[in-house]
Amino acid sequence: MNAIEKHALADQAYETAVCYELDFGCCPQCVLSAVQETVGLVDDQTIKAAHGLAGGGGLMGEGTCGALTGGLMALSVKKGRGRDQFQKGRFINNYDKGRKLVEKFRKEFGGITCQDLQKKFTGKTYDMWNAEEYAMFNKDRGYKCAHATGTVTKWVVEML
Repeated sequence: MNAIEKHALADQAYETAVCYELDFGCCPQCVLSAVQETVGLVDDQTIKAAHGLAGGGGLMGEGTCGALTGGLMALSVKKGRGRDQFQKGRFINNYDKGRKLVEKFRKEFGGITCQDLQKKFTGKTYDMWNAEEYAMFNKDRGYKCAHATGTVTKWVVEML
């Protein structure tokens, strides 16, 4: 695949991830699903396993942004170490790709946790387990989380 084709595929992945985030939520699943649809690699079990990682993990906000987590998972599907490869070393190339994704994300969005993004996007953090606060967060963030989800997906497709 040449650079023009890869760029077009990355743009398609961005749009798919944005639509999924706006329609269904759960940013790590949206990243993984868009990667699956555009380049393959990701299986349904991996998408299912990502469900609990949304909102910084368990919708708690304190952990890594779910979109970034989904992106790291997608990179690991291709470059990560399998269970049968434990004795073959640490597979440092996968960590290096992940580090680059995290650094790019931090530079673009000003942090890596869900709460970091909440603050950047809205000026405050929310308790996503409180229905009223979650509804306010959903309104206040607008398109911003969907854009972050799409952006991670685009970067991942470009990195694969």
